[in-house]
Amino acid sequence: MTPLVSDMAVHGMATEPVIVGVASGSLSYREAGDFTRAGRQAEVPLRAMHFERPLHIMRHQVSSSDYQLCVQDGSCRALDRGVAIASDRPAIQVSWHDAQAYAGWLSRKTGHNYRLPSDAEWAFAAGSRFKDDGAPVDADDPSKRWISRYERESERDLSDTMAYRFGKFGPHEHGVEDLAGNVWEWTSTCFVRSRIDKAGGAGRPTVNCGVRVAEGAHRAYVTDARVGGCAQGVPPANLGFRLVREEPFWVASVTARWGKVWAARS
Repeated sequence: MTPLVSDMAVHGMATEPVIVGVASGSLSYREAGDFTRAGRQAEVPLRAMHFERPLHIMRHQVSSSDYQLCVQDGSCRALDRGVAIASDRPAIQVSWHDAQAYAGWLSRKTGHNYRLPSDAEWAFAAGSRFKDDGAPVDADDPSKRWISRYERESERDLSDTMAYRFGKFGPHEHGVEDLAGNVWEWTSTCFVRSRIDKAGGAGRPTVNCGVRVAEGAHRAYVTDARVGGCAQGVPPANLGFRLVREEPFWVASVTARWGKVWAARS
């Protein structure tokens, strides 16, 4: 499949980002969060999800220089001093609200609707780069699941915290670059706790939007802060983001929590 890539255009001070169109398709996906069955930790079952229309997502993360334009315009909070301002490096150490502010600013400047992807959309766009974080649960000792995951993630190199130039981790099969590198990307998805019934269906969740899902080398649950932590594994070294652009003819929506994802006409 040949990626659909937009040309770059300038509208005032805002630069339209390069967009890759990920063709419609399906994926197996575990919802983010904490799930229990009969009061015990449960493995989240894989569910089939389907996107009927292409997903349009930025080829790279938002650059620090593009984010700086939003700062100069008075719509975004300034980046930390240690963040290099460059067109070929990602904006990092940004909070979820910082990312939201930038998406709103870019939408106003360009006339297109930009937003953070949901976790399911990020997983779909990531394709082969998405890491399934499912792990078996020992009914007699559910803590073994957390220990196993922590040991697996702790094998990663903690010393490499540099925010590299775009392209360091290369494109994947859809043409999106630097997915699952050393920048974790904010999503719009909130952390949930839910019970699973005997049939594998999820009950009414308890939603905590003070903690959001960030995706990178692994899935992380991060408080709305510029430097966050996760429930298990290696904490994100860098928090950045890339945006989805909604096309005029569709809006991505999840029609059922454990069902399929459809792109409905707006």
